[in-house]
Amino acid sequence: MKEAESRPGNSLAGKLNHLFMRVRPAGRDRYTSEEVARAITASGIPISGSYVWLLRKGKRDNPTLRHVEGLARFFGVPPAYFFDDDVTEAVDAELSLRVALQDAEVQRITLGAAGLSERSLKSIGDVIARVRELEGLSHEPSGVDR
Repeated sequence: MKEAESRPGNSLAGKLNHLFMRVRPAGRDRYTSEEVARAITASGIPISGSYVWLLRKGKRDNPTLRHVEGLARFFGVPPAYFFDDDVTEAVDAELSLRVALQDAEVQRITLGAAGLSERSLKSIGDVIARVRELEGLSHEPSGVDR
């Protein structure tokens, strides 16, 4: 995924769509608005799939606090994610890491590095940085600090 695609817009719709793109059920494509609405409704907060769709399209931009809380709980983010850009940025860094760790190859490499010496880990990190550079990617993946 390109760097620009991984950042949400500042609008509620942009942030909500970003969550739909990044938070996915294991082993399949994105959630639908209907699936999200059914899950939120099942948790005790009635919401329709069409209303979720309207929020995603920016045709509605003032959801109730309960709806914000339901959406936040479903996607595993704090409600402030939708309104505070600092919170959005911090949560997106965590989401980037969570998405990366769902990749089977990333898991294999990570688990393979467990128990190695600090020197070996640094060497592996240097190799990864060089390969990222060769592939035209940023030196560090978004959301990863050293």
